[in-house]
Amino acid sequence: MSQTVLQRTPLYDIHKALGAKIVPFAGFEMPVVYKGIIEEHMAVRGAAGLFDVSHMGEVRVSGPQALAFVQNLVSNDAVKLYDGRVMYAVMCNPEGGIVDDLLVYRLGSADFLLVINASNIEKDFHWMQANNAMGAVLENVSDQMALMALQGPKALEIVSRLTSISIQTLPYYHAIRPEPGTFFGCTQALISHTGYTGESGVEIYCENEKAAEIWEALMHVGAAYGLEPCGLGARDTLRMEAGYCLYGNDIDHTTNPLEAGLGWVTKMQKDDFIGKQTLESIKQKGVERKLVAFVLEERGIPRAGYPLLDANGQTIGEVTSGTQSPVLSKGIGMGYVTVASGLAAPESVIWIDVRGRKLAARVKKAPLHKIS
Repeated sequence: MSQTVLQRTPLYDIHKALGAKIVPFAGFEMPVVYKGIIEEHMAVRGAAGLFDVSHMGEVRVSGPQALAFVQNLVSNDAVKLYDGRVMYAVMCNPEGGIVDDLLVYRLGSADFLLVINASNIEKDFHWMQANNAMGAVLENVSDQMALMALQGPKALEIVSRLTSISIQTLPYYHAIRPEPGTFFGCTQALISHTGYTGESGVEIYCENEKAAEIWEALMHVGAAYGLEPCGLGARDTLRMEAGYCLYGNDIDHTTNPLEAGLGWVTKMQKDDFIGKQTLESIKQKGVERKLVAFVLEERGIPRAGYPLLDANGQTIGEVTSGTQSPVLSKGIGMGYVTVASGLAAPESVIWIDVRGRKLAARVKKAPLHKIS
């Protein structure tokens, strides 16, 4: 039986040297933890953390039909983008299911960068190719780009120490491309004020061969600010506190953006996009379930797959993501709850079946780490 060969990011040797625990993830050998998930999590909440997310996928879309292609592909309105503007969106299938969630960067009037999930790179690129009737130029550049996420209240200040670009005044969900050669000699660098942790921060795209130098420089400067290297474990707990979806857990091809709370990136006023007709019908009828965030009121940790119950013990849904919140010191999670149960609204009390124990939880509006 042949075994799949795992890929390594350009920062793999650094992770090994730092003593990170390496695990298989989305076809890569990735660091899950360095010193400890809680310590790394709290570094991001209090100061800054540096993540290697070079496993993520990137697709360049260019040519005269680039905008038309992106506009048809994603749920959000790409026409409203301008150079340097970033937007979050989903790609849907004709049935309204989510093919993937992604970031869309407008680099120029005929130049877009789509950032997709690591586990979906091949599937997504094939989907794009199959839905490219307008003839945009598509290039999967995932193997050519490294990506680091520097997140936390000190992140912008740390990056500002390494460039003359006014990073601290860069608006949220905007990006800037340093002039070639001006940022560690990179020719293709991109710095964006985006992230997946619920904190301010930047994501830095660069050529593979420049990644280690930039990582080391960030860690050197960041040492005085409390910067810590962070693994996928802390990335997961951070995004759950923030209430961000994870593809494969909270959203996939069987879920639609309206029930997943992503109606805000689903612009029905657009002329057309893949899945629009189905989603219009779903919106008219009303969704049957909603993705909610919750906090346990009893000691316990919810896990994906645990049943969600009403007061009578009837199943009303299922946990899609769950963990112990380092900030709240309580179990938190996300899951779909049927609308008919009347328990999908904030402050509703639901119960989680934790291996036979029925534990009370309260539905909350995310972000969870900022609730009182």
